[in-house]
Amino acid sequence: MSAAAPAPTTAEPADTEPIDVDAALRDTEVAAVLERLDRELVALEPVKMRIREIAALLVVDTLRRRVGLASERPSLHMSFTGNPGTGKTTVALRMAEILAGLGYIEKPRVVAVTRDDLVGQYVGHTAPKTKEVLKRAYGGVLFIDEAYYLYRPENDRDYGQEAIEILLQVMENDRDKLVVVLAGYADRMDAFFRMNPGMGSRVAHHIDFPDYRRDELVAIGELMLERQRYVLSPDAEEVFRRYVERRMAQPRFANARSIRNALERARLRQANRLVDEGGTLTRDDLMRIEASDLLKSRVFADEQPTT
Repeated sequence: MSAAAPAPTTAEPADTEPIDVDAALRDTEVAAVLERLDRELVALEPVKMRIREIAALLVVDTLRRRVGLASERPSLHMSFTGNPGTGKTTVALRMAEILAGLGYIEKPRVVAVTRDDLVGQYVGHTAPKTKEVLKRAYGGVLFIDEAYYLYRPENDRDYGQEAIEILLQVMENDRDKLVVVLAGYADRMDAFFRMNPGMGSRVAHHIDFPDYRRDELVAIGELMLERQRYVLSPDAEEVFRRYVERRMAQPRFANARSIRNALERARLRQANRLVDEGGTLTRDDLMRIEASDLLKSRVFADEQPTT
């Protein structure tokens, strides 16, 4: 009787040279991306911490593979919840850069879509639309804003469920080709996941984006102006703080998005003022936003003189 064949063994790799984590962060540009995220986003420390944690997991996973410690590819699909203007799209862009730098996706690209890009209006229309979007997004990140609109249980003739089923299949079978980020209001996303448990089970990272406080929004506005080489006059600084406080209490406030829109309108008023005044202008004149450029906003309607 012949001896039984020995059980197969997994050869352990020989000891390797110590790995320099700092060098790995530099080589993959992860450190640079995280620093850029810090510069771009005021506050949002819980969000930044979660992104750092995910980045650390991926860096360590990459280093483990380098020394022969095989492991399954971590699940990378994400849910970003929060009100408009809280930085969800910016974080998705930086996350794509991290994933590409570490080789989890091919390119640091984000394809941003909504329900209208995925769901058709008649039979046989949804599948081609959804598959065309997926084709564009393969190799990068697919960002689906207000994802809960894909599911409309009140309409039994709605085709959103077909798009969801295609997405579910791709999120499971093509995890090495695509990372999906589902975004929207927190309460609606919670309801969406309850009604679509298969989707929720495929999302590994749930990140909540809190609203900004007044001082944080003021700092965001000043940063926006600085990037465009504008400054607030001393009087305008005080008015801007009042503007932010008032605007936060009004309907349809969208955090940093509302601040950006307000500053765009202030730039328009500044330009109109400078042209109306005529004469010669200095570099400082071209850079400076005055209090009057802000006070003409409808936010201060109760302070406008009546005629």
